[in-house]
Amino acid sequence: MLISIILLLFGFVIVVKGADFLIDGASSLAKKMSISEIAIGLTIVAFGTSAPELIVNIFASIGGHHEITFGNILGSNIFNILMVLGVAGIISTIVVQRNTILKEIPFLLIATLLVFGLALWNSDLSLIDGFILLAFLIVFFIYVITFLKTKTLLGSDIKERSYLVTILMMIFGMIGLFFGGKFVVDNAVIIARHFEVSEKFIGLTIVALGTSLPELATSTIAITKGRNDLAIGNVIGSNLFNILLVLGVSSIIAPIQYDIALNIDFIFLCVITIMLFITMFIGKKHKLTKIEAVFFIILYIAYLVFIFYRK
Repeated sequence: MLISIILLLFGFVIVVKGADFLIDGASSLAKKMSISEIAIGLTIVAFGTSAPELIVNIFASIGGHHEITFGNILGSNIFNILMVLGVAGIISTIVVQRNTILKEIPFLLIATLLVFGLALWNSDLSLIDGFILLAFLIVFFIYVITFLKTKTLLGSDIKERSYLVTILMMIFGMIGLFFGGKFVVDNAVIIARHFEVSEKFIGLTIVALGTSLPELATSTIAITKGRNDLAIGNVIGSNLFNILLVLGVSSIIAPIQYDIALNIDFIFLCVITIMLFITMFIGKKHKLTKIEAVFFIILYIAYLVFIFYRK
């Protein structure tokens, strides 16, 4: 049992470090290609911070651990909105672009509702559903590609490396994510069975928190440097990647059975996504204030208490 806990923690460390390498490499590549900051947050950085969820869910899908597959994504997305933005918002008021409020946040809500609807339709996400989600992701990419040309380019504080170093960092990052993800899934399942705790609970809490650490670190660092676009773009982009790419790929590997007990978590995720949109028009317009950030964190703590007693 102790060995499983150590390996679980070791897996988290590898996952986070792997994500760090991947993000740094991707950011360097983006700067060399002169891509805008908000676009980087929505795509390359978001993909980098979502890579742990992707790797963990691939192993969970192969192993048939459906509750971890869904629980990880729901738990991660809830954590990203409430805790990542909450912590970043306490550090400094987050200024959000009008375009992000009117287009990207609603797009995230639509994507979440789409997955919820598909999961409820036949109590699973099938191969066809997976391709539908990936097609929706392509639509998002088309939007971002169009969006790239109109925004300010990345600042000089992003370290630009040679193409060789950049590519090697991304490769080593993915290797770290691969092995770290396997450690996390295998040992989370062992721990869940030992304590007779459901895999759903483990997925919504331990695994979700662990795979969301890159988002927390990235957005926190971004906000301390005054990069609001990167912080908010990372959260929205990561949630979109989780919902569309991670669940899409997972369901293509193998159909994911859906437990209707997760309905309340899906509904909660939709509610807080709507709440994020509404907060942009309450108090200081187009800003997430410190008071609102504190409320987000309190709400997340309340959610953790709820799922603990629900387990």
